[in-house]
Amino acid sequence: MKPVVRTGIDLVFLPRFTQVCSRYGERFLTRIYTDAERQICAGRPASLAARWAAKEAVAKLLGIGLQGLGSGAQALPWQSVEILHDQSRKPQVILHASALTQWQALRLESIDISLTHDHEYVMAQAVAIGWA
Repeated sequence: MKPVVRTGIDLVFLPRFTQVCSRYGERFLTRIYTDAERQICAGRPASLAARWAAKEAVAKLLGIGLQGLGSGAQALPWQSVEILHDQSRKPQVILHASALTQWQALRLESIDISLTHDHEYVMAQAVAIGWA
């Protein structure tokens, strides 16, 4: 077996994301984010956008899109990728349901996620290692 590295990255334009949140409100937030994610973000648009980007980055790493983005029948439910943080506030990825199944099928072992934002842009990058 040889080691495999998989990556995913996503960039969000914060003003557009904020417009979507304003337009669709709580219905949008409860569809995309888990209760724990919404509690961590406490309504802060940049934190919510960072988690959106992180979910996208992880879905790209897994090779499957997210539901509602034209990805087809195998698309992941948004809440199957959860972005929380550890005691030191380092972001952590928690996979559920079909995202976890895809993770296991790819034989991945660990994942790191990095989130950043500056003024109008938010970015996330995910990196995972496994074996082929």
